[in-house]
Amino acid sequence: MGVRGRRRRLAAALAVAGLACTTAACGSGSTSAGGGDPNTLEVWTRSDPDSAATYDRVFAAFTKKTGIKIDYQPVVNFDQQLQSRASSKDLPDVMINDTALMGSYQSQGLLKPIDPASIAGHDQITAKSWASTVGLDGRHYGIPYSRQAMALMIRKDWLRKLGLKAPTTWQQMLDVAKAFATRDPDGDGKKDTYGIVAPGSAQNGYAAWWASSFLWQGGAKVIEPDGRGGYRPAMDSAAAVRTVTWLKDNLFCGAKGLLQPGAVSAVTGTATNFRDGDAGMYMTGPYNITTFDATPGKDKYEVVPAPAGPAGADVLAEGENVYFGARTGKARQERALAAFLVSPEGQRIAMTSVDGHQPVVRIPTNSTLDAAEVRHDPRWSVVQKAYETASEQFPNAPDFAPIKQDTADSLNAVFTYCGSDVRSSLKELNDTLAGDLKDQDLLK
Repeated sequence: MGVRGRRRRLAAALAVAGLACTTAACGSGSTSAGGGDPNTLEVWTRSDPDSAATYDRVFAAFTKKTGIKIDYQPVVNFDQQLQSRASSKDLPDVMINDTALMGSYQSQGLLKPIDPASIAGHDQITAKSWASTVGLDGRHYGIPYSRQAMALMIRKDWLRKLGLKAPTTWQQMLDVAKAFATRDPDGDGKKDTYGIVAPGSAQNGYAAWWASSFLWQGGAKVIEPDGRGGYRPAMDSAAAVRTVTWLKDNLFCGAKGLLQPGAVSAVTGTATNFRDGDAGMYMTGPYNITTFDATPGKDKYEVVPAPAGPAGADVLAEGENVYFGARTGKARQERALAAFLVSPEGQRIAMTSVDGHQPVVRIPTNSTLDAAEVRHDPRWSVVQKAYETASEQFPNAPDFAPIKQDTADSLNAVFTYCGSDVRSSLKELNDTLAGDLKDQDLLK
């Protein structure tokens, strides 16, 4: 895999780089619906119709408050459509998308740098959140909008039936998983239940996304700063070898039933066993709370902190930023929208569900708000505490996309082939990651 896979991604990156544009160029010749009206902002989010309905409420409140109109475009194939618009030098005015994409967008010249002091209410956003919007050049390229951290969703009715407690360590998690797989927790007289849900496919980097919390809990890193303005790969460390070996031997190649069938080919869209009622644990994001409250049902599961590994209980933190497209002419309107989005009013609207629609702000970036209080749901305090005190996120100043994908490819291969040698596999991965960093001129 290694070099060939990296070269394929490098070729794709170079093709994308050909679409990159300067601030002035991306603002010329706008063909978007709101491009000719200085009081209309074209705004994109990566959203399905369920989330888009919540954004509709947010933008309607903003327009009512300010008179600035929003041409809202919920886009499912966000990156593909964005590159198409970049090639025509016609970017959206404002985008809301993943924090982890900032490095990729900034390296392509798709984003306008932002002075935090220019955003009203900037001082209500914590330094930790602002730090996640700093590019390699030391400038900010996003405004923190929503944050989240992984948590363990677990069937509390199964725990009660089997006389068990929610696990707080890796070993306890294994013991509970074995019980869920073998002791008929649903009472149907069949061995048709599974311990843990794992989206372990290499597709879209899922294996790295899911395994990242375990890597950190095991004391491992994917890449790390080198102290000289660059990064170095770290997946050949003793901690990484121990952690990946533990995952392979105990979950993917351990006793039958600990993971759902087909875990090595599952993505989040197909790893539905917790929702379907035949798996008992799922380490996932809090966006699933609304879904799981419907099925399997709010009364059947609970949200608890991640079980701790040898190095602690840190989990993956993610989120969304507000980005300004690299164009000119609407700075005042863009800043007004960003200020509303991070204000207590804007964040409250985005955190509430109406008619069952998915909230789009999970943990508020406005520090005056408490997620559990706004939602009247104490389960969200578990998520907020995890984000604030026990979480890490992928480095977002580099372009992390190829790094995550190469890591997922390697981990998926290790998890798929139980006879694989973990140490040599991770050494090969480390060499590949070094190439990824060198491609970005980050390997000093």
